[in-house]
Amino acid sequence: MDYLLLQGFLLSQKNLSFVYMKIKIFVTGGTFDKEYNELNGELFFKDTHLTEILALGRSRVPVDISMLMMKDSLHMTDADRNTIAKNCQQAKEEKIIITHGTDTMVETAAVLAKEFTPSLKGEGKSNNSLQGGGKKTIVLTGALIPYKFGSSDGLFNLGSALAFVQTLPHGIYVAMNGRYFNWDNVRKNKEVGDFVELKK
Repeated sequence: MDYLLLQGFLLSQKNLSFVYMKIKIFVTGGTFDKEYNELNGELFFKDTHLTEILALGRSRVPVDISMLMMKDSLHMTDADRNTIAKNCQQAKEEKIIITHGTDTMVETAAVLAKEFTPSLKGEGKSNNSLQGGGKKTIVLTGALIPYKFGSSDGLFNLGSALAFVQTLPHGIYVAMNGRYFNWDNVRKNKEVGDFVELKK
């Protein structure tokens, strides 16, 4: 990691945090933060790379990063998802990004929607407004390739999520492949690894 890049990022965080409302980033694991064991070829979790990624991208957006867990999303439990929802409820920040494994990202988004949207109005229509628990914009994002592989889509997805969370209205969203999706109109196409709309 370039020392000057890191120092520039940390200095900007110190200076801008007094001017702009911070964006909360909750880390939950997923391919985004996996490491590669060169001895046995397995992927494992050690620590998050969020600060390094934001510094590398020369981000000047004030953020507050909290690690909730480091899990493959296939191993996430209902209790884990409730923990994520609870922390989103309790966060003082209005804008929240969650880094998450892609396999069950949509399931977690649905839990958040249930927590923040007690009643969905209108049959067959997406109602992504938050009615209760505080009005927030929550964006889930992740990666198909670990950051440490050097060719990860995670940097692009995180950058997209930062832009979307600042511009989208209150609601629950998934940001992948340069696009954003409402929580109830997205699925992962596991054949090609892209996220697509359920209906257009």
